[in-house]
Parts: sequence; structure tokens; C-alpha cells
Amino acid sequence: MKIKDITNYLEELAPLQYAEDFDNVGLLVGNYNTTVSGVLVTLDTIEETIDEAIAKNCNLIVSFHPIIFSGLKKLNGNSYVERVILKAIKNDIAIYATHTALDNSKQGVSAKMCEVIGLQNTSILIPKKHLIKKLTTYIPLSDADMLRKKLFEAGAGNIGNYDNCSFNILGEGTYRGNQNSNPTIGEKGKIHTEKEVQVSVIFESKNEAPILKSLQEHHPYEEVAYQIVTTENTHQNIGMGMIGELPKAMDEKDFLVFLKKTMNTNCIRHSNLIHQKIKKVAVLGGSGSFAIENAKRAKADAYVSADFKYHEFFKAENTILLADIGHYESEQFTKNLLVDYLTKKFSNFAIILSEKSTNPIYYI
Repeated sequence: MKIKDITNYLEELAPLQYAEDFDNVGLLVGNYNTTVSGVLVTLDTIEETIDEAIAKNCNLIVSFHPIIFSGLKKLNGNSYVERVILKAIKNDIAIYATHTALDNSKQGVSAKMCEVIGLQNTSILIPKKHLIKKLTTYIPLSDADMLRKKLFEAGAGNIGNYDNCSFNILGEGTYRGNQNSNPTIGEKGKIHTEKEVQVSVIFESKNEAPILKSLQEHHPYEEVAYQIVTTENTHQNIGMGMIGELPKAMDEKDFLVFLKKTMNTNCIRHSNLIHQKIKKVAVLGGSGSFAIENAKRAKADAYVSADFKYHEFFKAENTILLADIGHYESEQFTKNLLVDYLTKKFSNFAIILSEKSTNPIYYI
């Protein structure tokens, strides 16, 4: 089994196109064609993680956080990042990171938080923009049904709970081929008019390559005319954070005690109690202060995330309970999610959950 086999499957769960622009995801160290001896799954990749991979004969580390986040200009071991990279390369260990690609997945980080807390009727808190594209092409009337079918099979035409979606306009196309052309319909050097259908379909950006491949393979014209635009539409099943409901409403203090135990955290920093029952809960793994207003607009009774700054607690404005459970604590179950996912596909292969806590924060 090659690294590419593992990463291809991971990208079905968390396509790299889902990642935020600022992020650095995918294979950070190593070669896709390397044969895998074992996979170690971790939240962070530090030097102790490399040592654990060596001890357990794992030459691929699947990490949530990317060890290389910003550009490296030197590799001389003067920082922990450089030491990790050097040790990984020296021991032929590849490192793959999912980070915000998994954050934006409907089955990703926030979904796991919902599962652990026990939230029901969940949906995406901040649906993501710029993932839906539109393809428009022009096809002879006699070939339109065939081409639409092939585009649908390649992943186009899905809108929410509907598939095989397209928009079609009947018209006439004209063209004239030069002396080097080889027209499928018509003669070179002569203007030809053909009854055509303008076919438009939308698709997720992750499917662009197979859709274009299908278009080129099944369109009858020698030169295929088409255009692709990125839409402003949000994708309701892809995005940051989730919101759901507790099975039963809870008192605020009881909810915080429950949260502390369930999320296995030593400390919860929270805003002023609002003296109302907690039923509707929004969550977001990692640094989530940017989504406070989204949680309020969604009418959440509580918002669970991490890394809130002092002044950001004032944003609660006595309308929502803000609960900062810690960065590591909010994402700690992510590695369990990844191990479970990989084990379903590669059940006879060594997929190992890292035993090391990589939390750099301690409490007294």
C-alpha cells in the first residue's frame, strides 16, 4: 500500500479544497509513492511523535495540525519545527495534515464534538462559500442527453437533496475550421451552423478534474467550448462549526459541569450566566472566537469553542453562554475520528492512535 492510497481515502472525508486559504494541508513531508509500513494518527506532530512513530514502525504520520504552517527559509534545527522536519526526513517518515479541510467537513472536528456532547439535529454553523462552481458548455442537440449523463456521473449536478440538475437553452452555434482543423460535423473552410444546447451544471470544486476529463472525453467536437465560474453560493453541508440540540434542556451550571466532564477538560472559562436553560448549542473546534456572532444569530443558548480573548467574552451581551474549554480539549477527539475512519477502510493494516498527549498547556 502506498501513501497515496491512504491520502486519497482521507481526502474523501476532508478534500483539500475545503481548507482555508491561509492553511497548509496535505502531504507536508514525504513521497506519495512510498510504501506504508504503518500509520500513526495524532493531533500534533512534535519530536516525541516522531519517536513514537519510529518505535511503532510507522512511516506515515496523519496529523490534524500542520507542523509546517508558514514558510521555512532554513532547516538547521534551531526551532522545534525544524527539528521535527529534520528528524522525520532522517527516518523516512512522511507527515500528512488535514487541519481546516477536516474542520470544514460535515463529518469532521465539530461533528465529533457534537457526537461527544450528544447533540441532535445538527447542521453547519457557518456554511462555506466559493466551493460551488458552474460549468457551461455547448453541445449538438443530438448529443446533449449523453453528455449530461456523463457529467452527472462525474459528480456534477448535485444541489442539496437533488441530483441530475442542469439548465438547458436551445440555440444555434456557428463555426468555421481552418486548414488544420478536423471538424466532427461540417467541413473545414466552410461556415457551419448547428442546432446546439447550452448546458449548465454546478459542482463542488473537488470534482472539477473528473468533470473536465469527462467533458473532453464525451464531447463530440474537436475543440470543446466551455467556461467555469466560481459562484457566491454557500454549501450547506460544508463549513465551520455546527449547531444542534441537547436531548433535554439543562441548567447553565449543570451544563458547564457536564461539559467539563464530557470534554475531559481541567478548566472552562465562561461568560456571565444568563439564567436560562441550555438546549441549543453551537460548537467549533480550536480557535473559534470569530464565530461568536454566528452562534448568536443562530439563536444558540451556548457556544462551545476555545481561545477566547478577554474582551471577546463581553460579546455574549447576556444573550448566550460562551464556554472556552481549551484548544486541545476541543479537538482532542479528532484523532479518534481519523483512526475510526481509516480503520473501516484499511481493517487489516496498522492504523495506530498516538498515545502521547501533545497539549502544551498545563493547569495547577
